[in-house]
Amino acid sequence: MSINAVNNQYNYSRSPLLWQQNSVQPNVHMPNYQRNYCLFDQNKVDYFVKQKENALPYLTDILQHSNNEAQVTETLYIMDRMIDSGTKGIDKLYPVFSRFNNTQSPNIQTFLAGIYRKIQVPDAFGPLCKMLIQNSMKPNNPNQTFDPNEEIGGAILSFLSDKWKN
Repeated sequence: MSINAVNNQYNYSRSPLLWQQNSVQPNVHMPNYQRNYCLFDQNKVDYFVKQKENALPYLTDILQHSNNEAQVTETLYIMDRMIDSGTKGIDKLYPVFSRFNNTQSPNIQTFLAGIYRKIQVPDAFGPLCKMLIQNSMKPNNPNQTFDPNEEIGGAILSFLSDKWKN
């Protein structure tokens, strides 16, 4: 099955930009009061993870152009799973990921920090520290279902502990 077949199967159209413009929402359930984690279409996630490096151009295009929080969160989740499955080249996508370094979305921050923890690109350390500091200076949001600072702090600690391993 090709990526175009997946586009047709999930009704994305051929372009992620059209997906965004047509307001087609991905099958993503963001965290809520009953569930402090996201739910994704596992068939779609598994398909992209199995495509490995072949899926990177499509997913990169989504990250470069989408402003849809659910779509970006889902794509970051897929990229995170791809790292776990051994997909090569994701560390080279830091310039694409860095577009979200100033996001205020706790969902995007969480998945971005998880990716940064795994790819260990030195340029990601500063933005992680900045996210943590900015988040700590904001008052607690009673509507927030979880604390992204746990993942951000863990990513920072991972950078530091790996540096001092020798």
